[in-house]
Amino acid sequence: MKGLVLSGLLLLSCGAYAQVSAGKHAPKKAQPQIKQDWLLKSSAYEAEWIQYTDKQEFSLDNGLVRRTFKLQPNLACIDYVNLSNGQQLLRSIKPEARININGKDYNVGGLKGQKENAYLRMQWLDQLTADKNDFHLRGFKVEDIVPQLKWKSKFWASNHEQPKGIKASFNFISDVPELEGIEVIVNYELYSGLPLIVKSLSITNNGSKSFKLGRVTNEVLGMVEEQSAVVGSPEQMAKPQGIYFETNYAFNNAMRYDLSDQTTHWKVDSTYTSQVNYDYQTPCLLEIYPNQAPNITLEKGRIFNSVRTYELLIDSYDRERRGLAIRKMYNTIAPWTTANPIFMHLVSKNDEQVRTAIDQCAATGYEALILSFGSHCKVEDTSAANIKKWKDLADYAHSKKVFIGSYSLFSSRRISDEDDVIDPKTGKPGGAFFGGHAPCFGSKWGLGYRDKIKTFYRQTGFDIWENDGPYPGDVCASTTHPGHQGLEDSQWMQMEIQKELYHWLNEKGIYINAPDWYFLDGTHKIAIGYREVNFSLPRENQMILNRQNIFDGTWEKTASMSWGFVPLTAYQGGGPEAVLEPLEDHLKDYEQLMMQYYGAGVQACYRGPRLYDTDETKNMVIKVVNWYKKYRSILNSEIIHLRRADGRDWDGIMHVNPSLKTKGLVMLYNPLKETIKRTIKIPLYYTGLTTVATLKEKEGVAKKYTLNRQYEVEYTCVLKPDSYTWIQIE
Repeated sequence: MKGLVLSGLLLLSCGAYAQVSAGKHAPKKAQPQIKQDWLLKSSAYEAEWIQYTDKQEFSLDNGLVRRTFKLQPNLACIDYVNLSNGQQLLRSIKPEARININGKDYNVGGLKGQKENAYLRMQWLDQLTADKNDFHLRGFKVEDIVPQLKWKSKFWASNHEQPKGIKASFNFISDVPELEGIEVIVNYELYSGLPLIVKSLSITNNGSKSFKLGRVTNEVLGMVEEQSAVVGSPEQMAKPQGIYFETNYAFNNAMRYDLSDQTTHWKVDSTYTSQVNYDYQTPCLLEIYPNQAPNITLEKGRIFNSVRTYELLIDSYDRERRGLAIRKMYNTIAPWTTANPIFMHLVSKNDEQVRTAIDQCAATGYEALILSFGSHCKVEDTSAANIKKWKDLADYAHSKKVFIGSYSLFSSRRISDEDDVIDPKTGKPGGAFFGGHAPCFGSKWGLGYRDKIKTFYRQTGFDIWENDGPYPGDVCASTTHPGHQGLEDSQWMQMEIQKELYHWLNEKGIYINAPDWYFLDGTHKIAIGYREVNFSLPRENQMILNRQNIFDGTWEKTASMSWGFVPLTAYQGGGPEAVLEPLEDHLKDYEQLMMQYYGAGVQACYRGPRLYDTDETKNMVIKVVNWYKKYRSILNSEIIHLRRADGRDWDGIMHVNPSLKTKGLVMLYNPLKETIKRTIKIPLYYTGLTTVATLKEKEGVAKKYTLNRQYEVEYTCVLKPDSYTWIQIE
């Protein structure tokens, strides 16, 4: 098999792309479909590639998703199937990609001539042709996927393994004289155990002249419509729900991907003339590209890498199942997001307070200390004296087996007229995403900030970086900043600088709390989603609001990807009824708030000068932390949403994990001022249990329950006023 060449297709000059490695990446025959639910057990779904030499076709297949390509007369995707439910996603053939070079659009791959675009029949394929002006296929190779980050894992995490799968890279060139030297590689990564394909492009200038690279569309799909309506605009009509798209180019500070997405575009298809919509307005043409084109100069020898498009096939309209699929995707392809250290947010004024907080963390089982905003740690100060001071404190923390980190502000501040983003409307500093003024990451100051962060963390040994900003939605009209040429490339280049810093930190084992959706480039946590002024409300209000935040914030992101907030001292105003200090006077509320967050697997920023003030407070903190560590694996497993907090009756969530001995753990809360007795239906399908479950409340007596055919059990519990309980399931 070694040296496999596709006869009549590959050119002699195609180099590495004339061969496909043998061994485990030799093409396989299609395997029979395995019916096991991948959300319960996914190990059987191994990524493989299948070559149909007689038909000049090629498939990526893992038993959950199959994507098939025709190789002649050009590469074209002809089949995209969800093997869990048999759903066909494609109705028509489109280009593999589209790139704008020197102001003109060029297709990469694809075939022309499909007359009916409502559906695609295989017998039509031989009549389709390639356009001479399109980039055409000259070869491909298949290899193991390479992790996007060389993640150095040193914190507790539920997954320390990098994902497995295969990568097919298709190589394209053009016969258009003006494009001589341009090489395009279309990459498809198929992951084992997930109905997920990741698509990306790389564009290399191997020629002797420079090119202006504009919009790069790295995915084009003629998809089956979700909704047929005789009238209606694309904005009004439903978009296809059988597939979830995400890219590593998202920002909006919304704490949600769907509101942060900058790349997914549902368009109408003018070639689809048999659609039901009278004005041809059905949104069934999917294109992926950043709203703001890169607009960079592709000089000789330069390589441009597109955004990475994550395409997760969804087999159900059920909100919980859809969320579970997305969350499992993050757990698998971004394992760093499963790291979840127990940390305190210290507001410090001097070094002695830092040492005291380190001692308290070590005494109570806390694993990390973060110097919060308003503290005296300045990570931008790379003077020898400052580096030595914080290295000594980091060494002290490490001697106590405590990680240490710090907050750092990037955005929402004014640096100078020379370094701030320039508003393209006025030509003056201002117009930033937040606060009017913000530095440009491509400015001299911005590049220096990046270098100072690296220097501080490399020389002090700090373990955690909590950055406020940057927000790369900012564009900058400056033509003097060294990190970008002008307005057109400013957003893309700032994002590239930011991504490189996140990659560098992550590969050094540094944990990153970030303010936006940068998970796919190495960040670990984002705020779960809350209104800061609510922490000035009475503690009773905060408890219910926090549970609502947890419930709402864990549908599409995991608990370990989220942080909450517990102000130990006054924050955003409020009186004594809003704070926990003095801690000894509010032990019940302090414990309840800790249990709510730890019971959800969500780390909160316990912000204040100390974790405890008396031995009684210390013992309570130790008790809760020990409880969390005892059940840590299940508490960091997926959440099933039982009932949202409304202050009227019980509320709760449940963690599930079929691979653990403890397969479920339910957290229930009573917000009322009276004792309640409730019989609750507990859904156990995602625990993997099918017939019998053993339930045990608060280390009490275990009792067996028989599951009904909806995989539920009915559990009766008694909850005292303003209380909580937990139920262990085996």
